[in-house]
Amino acid sequence: MADVSSANLVNNGNELIEKGHTLNGYRKSCWYEEEIEENLRWSFALNSILHTGASQYQDIALLDTKPFGKALVIDGKLQSAETDEFIYHECLVHPSLLHHPNPRTIFIMGGGEGSTARELLRHKTVEKVVMCDIDEEVVDFCKSYLIVNKEAFSDPRLELIINDARAELENRSEQYDVIVGDLADPIEGGPCYKLYTKSFYEYTVKPRLKQDGIFITQAGPAGIFSHTEVFSCIYNTLKQVFKYVVPYSAHIPSFADTWGWVMASDTPFVLNADDLDQRIKQRIKGENKYFDGKTFSSASTLSKAVRKSLDNETHVYTEGTARFIYGYGAAAACKLNQV
Repeated sequence: MADVSSANLVNNGNELIEKGHTLNGYRKSCWYEEEIEENLRWSFALNSILHTGASQYQDIALLDTKPFGKALVIDGKLQSAETDEFIYHECLVHPSLLHHPNPRTIFIMGGGEGSTARELLRHKTVEKVVMCDIDEEVVDFCKSYLIVNKEAFSDPRLELIINDARAELENRSEQYDVIVGDLADPIEGGPCYKLYTKSFYEYTVKPRLKQDGIFITQAGPAGIFSHTEVFSCIYNTLKQVFKYVVPYSAHIPSFADTWGWVMASDTPFVLNADDLDQRIKQRIKGENKYFDGKTFSSASTLSKAVRKSLDNETHVYTEGTARFIYGYGAAAACKLNQV
């Protein structure tokens, strides 16, 4: 849950702030605060609140933050920030497309922000990207406010569908080279947790993949303490469905944590760092800011503690045994505070 909220009295180091004043004179600012855990909160200063609203499914806010630029917040969870979203989206997109021998058709589950489509469409082999997001208001919101993705939304290779991703995949007959899960985190009361289940992966996702097809999904926090929330069980669940499963992670400053992704296929992943770099040169338009072969080698070499935890994970994600990250869907309050 997140607040842009207030406190009448704050002890700020050696400086006492009360009702917008300090002992050294007048001070006024606005802060965003996200409750990461029950006893842990993350906050940063804002320049302004650009927009807030609510759709049928989610609460939406666009904030102009001082440390991270424009930031998209959905259901009280920071989804991406202008200064470092490239880390998340390059890590989500490029490993799967580079490992695939010839990725031409891609299906995105979620991705309404447009950044995943942007990265996919940089690949010269890609002929068609289907982006299926359940929330039209979020998509329209991002089209209007996230100028960085304007070109992607207007690309003729992009087919935008407003629907539940599960229903859309089940009703389509075509198969895809890569399916990307750019879904919101599984939070209690949120719209997406059923799309992290074994039955969904086995009976909906896998049949829609072509031979040599690859599935890639964001998998929530993957830090030394946070990875047991959902990352480890998403990894273990995909191991029950696919022969080859690779977990990897990267630190994202605006998320205040290390983040995780899991890539899965029935075809082995055999490329080394040099192979990946060669394919980057051949296939991708423009230069990546974050991702290359050595970066992936590093990202997929998890710490000893996390590796041990993933090796010992036995939980399989089902609708009846779902795990959630901290927070509550469609229940985030957004209150303005100036201190």
